[in-house]
Amino acid sequence: MEYQSVIVNVDNGIAVLTINREGSLNALNKSVFDDLDLFFTKGYLEIPVLKGVVITGAGLKAFAAGADIKEFMNFAPAEAQALSKRGHDVFYNIERFHRPVIAAVNGFALGGGCELALSCHIRIAGEKAKFGLPEVNLGLVPGYGATQRMHQIVGKAKALELMMTSDIVGAEEAYRIGLANHVVPAGEEVNKATEMIEKIGSKGPNAVAAIIQLSNIYYNKEIDGFHAEQEVFGKMFGTKESNEGITAFLEKRSPKF
Repeated sequence: MEYQSVIVNVDNGIAVLTINREGSLNALNKSVFDDLDLFFTKGYLEIPVLKGVVITGAGLKAFAAGADIKEFMNFAPAEAQALSKRGHDVFYNIERFHRPVIAAVNGFALGGGCELALSCHIRIAGEKAKFGLPEVNLGLVPGYGATQRMHQIVGKAKALELMMTSDIVGAEEAYRIGLANHVVPAGEEVNKATEMIEKIGSKGPNAVAAIIQLSNIYYNKEIDGFHAEQEVFGKMFGTKESNEGITAFLEKRSPKF
């Protein structure tokens, strides 16, 4: 696969996707969305045994400092809505990816960059990380899912505060409100993320995929999540994976998934 603005490195089953627009603080433009879309729909299939994905930004200053405003400053409403849908579609695929996707936030994660981080399953913040949704300063609203995902992660009141004030929060505050799972020294974000994926990768892969699926169902008002859990729980019994896991437990050894 050929990528334009994202560097894809794979090591030991872990794919590290680096947004490579350091001169623009890794702002999200059409080529970044195209690359993310390509990887999460087709590119990952080229990796024989994929444990998980880490998304980060090139350089030390930014994970992704928002959308590239130059690309849409003169958009008509229909064009703007199409841009929003594109972002939604790409981030939806990340959110529902069957392997863990971790955002390694190294610096600014603002606007669309914050929304990209929100679509990932887990967020690791470097101590210099900054999160914010400054769209109201432009007379706009977030367009890539933050009005829905931020509520899920930090609660309604805090989400409304962050979006209506456009306040930028640092790594420790992000951790305190549940926006970041861990805070690490600057430069250690990817290492912590890969360490976590290695740990998750030692578990039953189908069970991990099912947990991601069921967790997303929680926010789908059209599906009874409790019933879905019962069905998935039942289907996993008798599989090769569960047989190995249960047998290993009884034999007091590590499972070989």
